[in-house]
Amino acid sequence: MAAPFSSDIQKRILTIYGLLTAVNLGIWALTIIAFKGNAVLIGTAFIAYSFGLRHAVDADHIAAIDNVTRKLMQEGKRPLLVGFFFSLGHSTIVVIAACVVYLTAATLQTRFVEFREIASVIGTSISALFLFVIAGMNIFILLEINRTLQKVRNGAQIDHHEPNALLAQGGILGSFFRPLFRILSKSWQMYPVGILFGLGFDTATEIALLGIAASAAKGLSICSMMLFPALFTAGMTLVDTTDGIVMAGAYGWAFLKPMRKLYYNLIITLVSVVVALIVGGIETLGLMRDKFSLQGGIWDLFGNLNENFGNVGFFIIAVFVLSWIASAVFYRLKGFDGAE
Repeated sequence: MAAPFSSDIQKRILTIYGLLTAVNLGIWALTIIAFKGNAVLIGTAFIAYSFGLRHAVDADHIAAIDNVTRKLMQEGKRPLLVGFFFSLGHSTIVVIAACVVYLTAATLQTRFVEFREIASVIGTSISALFLFVIAGMNIFILLEINRTLQKVRNGAQIDHHEPNALLAQGGILGSFFRPLFRILSKSWQMYPVGILFGLGFDTATEIALLGIAASAAKGLSICSMMLFPALFTAGMTLVDTTDGIVMAGAYGWAFLKPMRKLYYNLIITLVSVVVALIVGGIETLGLMRDKFSLQGGIWDLFGNLNENFGNVGFFIIAVFVLSWIASAVFYRLKGFDGAE
């Protein structure tokens, strides 16, 4: 089976991981030097780093990165930095907030609670809206892929360029969604999306990190304190970048042949739509529960899901992996490769 990445892209991936590794090691080297001989601070640094690793698998991260990667791959691109830029944007807010909390810990710490309440509504609303919009984009792609597959089954010929031309087709849906497709056309555009997602401060990992910043204000310089959000950023960026590259690799295998591309995308796009709608729905209903003090039954369920977004994220990863395996096995059993 041919590799999903060309030699040039493989070199790019090695470069990306070389830089990420250098940054991670560099931050850890600075941390060890700054906190040398202080076991408590070294331990706190490990906690901050683990917060970043853990936060990267939150359901909204996985859903946003996977859906946008799939969308860009459908346009014939090979995005490798979707997760990187999303994580970098998200981390920007965390770093700024940590700095603000540190500087205002003595006088304005209580005000941050009010800010967090407002930011949580804005950030969660934007996050849910983005996922719903991406789901709408993918529904359009799903309909177009299914229409093309039906043509092939009825005897029509398909060439290597036809799947990439799906977004150029006309129709009411095409006219409506085409401007939305243009909004996200490059990996770096996920940076502002990450910033918007980061406004919520609605996860335990982020709040705990800001708590570390506030505590550090009592005895550390701001340069030393900033090592904690830097470690958080390093860990989260490493995992989110890996998520985007793995998704690009999986789609790259599917895109090697036209029929495989159509069939595989039909399955994975359906999964992407369902995931985006579910995660967006969980965020929306969880926000409604918190702001209107709704309790009991389904509201408690969605409250628990929001509080355990990391577990939801792991479940989403498992769903995608199982979908890849199932589609690859079924594709081979049906002998589609031999039919192309």
